[in-house]
Amino acid sequence: MAYLQAINLKKTFKNVTIDFSFEAEKQSFTAIVGKSGSGKSTILRLISGLEKSEGGKLFVDGNDIINFPCKDRNCTMVFQSSALFLNMTVEDNIMYGLRSMGISKKIAKQKAENYLKKFNLEGFEKRKPETLSGGEAQRVALARSLIVNPKLLLLDEPFSALDAPLRKKLANDIALLQKEYKFTAIMVTHDIQEARFLADKIIFVSKGKNVWHGNASDFDESLFDYLQK
Repeated sequence: MAYLQAINLKKTFKNVTIDFSFEAEKQSFTAIVGKSGSGKSTILRLISGLEKSEGGKLFVDGNDIINFPCKDRNCTMVFQSSALFLNMTVEDNIMYGLRSMGISKKIAKQKAENYLKKFNLEGFEKRKPETLSGGEAQRVALARSLIVNPKLLLLDEPFSALDAPLRKKLANDIALLQKEYKFTAIMVTHDIQEARFLADKIIFVSKGKNVWHGNASDFDESLFDYLQK
């Protein structure tokens, strides 16, 4: 069995009925692409538990977690907007997951120091989110997500609010981080080049269904245009 196996995840919203299945190997990177309104982000929310599936199964490492609450799924999510806690400092945002798990402030702070260095955020400890640039805020969001050592990292259009040079830099950062931390990642994006650069596998979604999947190297502009018809 694949490390991650989604079988007929179901959700009806607006005029789209999601009935989605796919598999992902351990330490792989999968990109989900498709037109706006195709259900991409909802699929990610079903995997995370932020939305409750109306049916199906979701196996991670052999365990069906379809009925697990979000907090028990050992996955973290990075959103299009960083979704940082505005009343917390950068350091407290990064420590949040560890503190929620009952880890002492002293140990959480030590770990946060390492992640501040890793994400080039030294000197940002006491700053509030409103003082950060878009790229800085997304680095904090990534640090907050990875510090808890999740089984799954879910990325919902994480770069779409950023300018092109910064998008490229953060995509490269994530590629390097995955090699180092060996997490399994699922990303939603509308950017084909971004998907091909980061992902091993690509899934094209249309009206909530997996209509094409394969190696990232086999997915190009012409195929994307064809699938959108």
